[in-house]
Amino acid sequence: MSPVFLNSKRLDSKKDDSLFDFADSLSIRVPTSCGRTGECHECIVEVRRGADALTPPTDSEKFLRGNYRLACQALVADPSADIDFSVLRRQPRILTSGTRRDVKLHPAYTRGGKDGENVVFDGPDGPITIDTYRGAIYGIAADLGTTTVVLNLVDLESGETVYTASFENPQRFGGSDIMNRITYDGGPDAGELQAVMVSSINFEIGEMVRALKIRRRQIYEIVAVGNTTMRELFFGIDVQSIGTRPYKSTIEDEFRAHKRPNMSLSTTAVKLGLRIHPKATVYGGPLIASHLGADVAADLLALGMEDRTEPVILIDVGTNTEVVVGYNERLLAASCPAGPAFEGGQVTYGMPGYDGAVEKVAIDDRGEAKSTVIGDVEPIGICGSGLIDLLAELRRTGLMNELGRFTDDSDEYEFSKSNKLTISRADISALAQAKAANYCGQAIVLREYGLPIEKFEKLYLAGGFANYVDESNAIDIGFIANMPLDRVEKIGNAALEGATIMLLSTLKREEIEKLTATIEHIELETAPDFFDFFVEGCMFKPMENVWQGGQG
Repeated sequence: MSPVFLNSKRLDSKKDDSLFDFADSLSIRVPTSCGRTGECHECIVEVRRGADALTPPTDSEKFLRGNYRLACQALVADPSADIDFSVLRRQPRILTSGTRRDVKLHPAYTRGGKDGENVVFDGPDGPITIDTYRGAIYGIAADLGTTTVVLNLVDLESGETVYTASFENPQRFGGSDIMNRITYDGGPDAGELQAVMVSSINFEIGEMVRALKIRRRQIYEIVAVGNTTMRELFFGIDVQSIGTRPYKSTIEDEFRAHKRPNMSLSTTAVKLGLRIHPKATVYGGPLIASHLGADVAADLLALGMEDRTEPVILIDVGTNTEVVVGYNERLLAASCPAGPAFEGGQVTYGMPGYDGAVEKVAIDDRGEAKSTVIGDVEPIGICGSGLIDLLAELRRTGLMNELGRFTDDSDEYEFSKSNKLTISRADISALAQAKAANYCGQAIVLREYGLPIEKFEKLYLAGGFANYVDESNAIDIGFIANMPLDRVEKIGNAALEGATIMLLSTLKREEIEKLTATIEHIELETAPDFFDFFVEGCMFKPMENVWQGGQG
């Protein structure tokens, strides 16, 4: 029996063990979200020695080149050989910046007492002295994304963000999307998703305080936002009701039954196991409805929607795309289950925005593609922004018709000669359906609102994925509404900014709690013409005017 080396750690191998088994035995986390079936393309490892001692690559691995394998698919065929492999330390591009809004400071924790010697909490029953003032009062704003988590450490006295941390959501072992995580949390390992999130945040807090030479006890509050499932998992609330029709949190049910004044949450850091001041509080931003969560409420706060008197369109693009239309007196919203096709799933060479992902594509007059690759390395796949470019360019050059078929009747198109990367008809079909979900959400909400597109002041694109998308190409294939380009604005991580505003002002918290309670939720699947919109959305062409016949 010969050894296997994983990240330079020695193990004994036996026939038919997978490389994933070795990682498990050392408690080394390998990214995966498909139950180790080879579908998610996330568990990539580099085999540095002994590749011939492994079973041949499977169909699931045909997108890989060189010495890379999927840990779930590569099995030991020759236990007498030495095998040395390493887990890729992949760090996606995580967007930490975005729109900025100045607000008047009114945090829950302030300096008080006779000579400012205390830290005072402005609680529901009046001011309470919490602690002796220790030189600073900090809080943390957290955007708990399905894929990524971003934290702002904020000085509550000055309003300045003094440190930002970001990391991949560690819950991915429970599934890449919220429905899989709901299923996971309803199984025998319930509570693990909350525990790993709290543990990761505690780790990042430790990094913060070491870097800044401050103490955990100087952090007095955390404000967290995220989609409905992410927020409830973090607070330890049962999420099973969110996974079945009508897809509502128990918190929303209580609010609709008039058992609670709003859909925000508040608890203590001690109850959640967060290692900050022992008397610190944790606030969860309000939900809107169903899958429309506190992250969308934070987007609206970042845009100052509570004060807007002209209608705008907000699109927060992701595995679940959220659409909000209107102004402070009338807002309509919907959630679109777009799926992971534009984020690395269901597409042969699809991948997240890691090094090696094609992120921009242009096709020349000869029909040849030129691409830009993240990290300026050899391409191994293509991410969402690259896919939108590629589809738009195939249409612009006439290589693909609006139905998604290649005009020369071929089955695929090679978009990178390096590593022979292609997009197939099956890939385009998956992308068409994902795009159609986005299309339906925007078209139906705009139709229900009843205003022509030219009456909207702005179309705002929020989220990390949207930040890298070419707006013109997105419009050309019907990925976003057909708005004049000079009125399309990318606002980056607006959810993090909104969470930071909630941290800095309890008055703004109250305003967004009131505003979210007035938003009308449109259930897309109940629209009688949903299927017609979906079929239209599968076509690669600009969105047509859909507002006629809507409500005035």
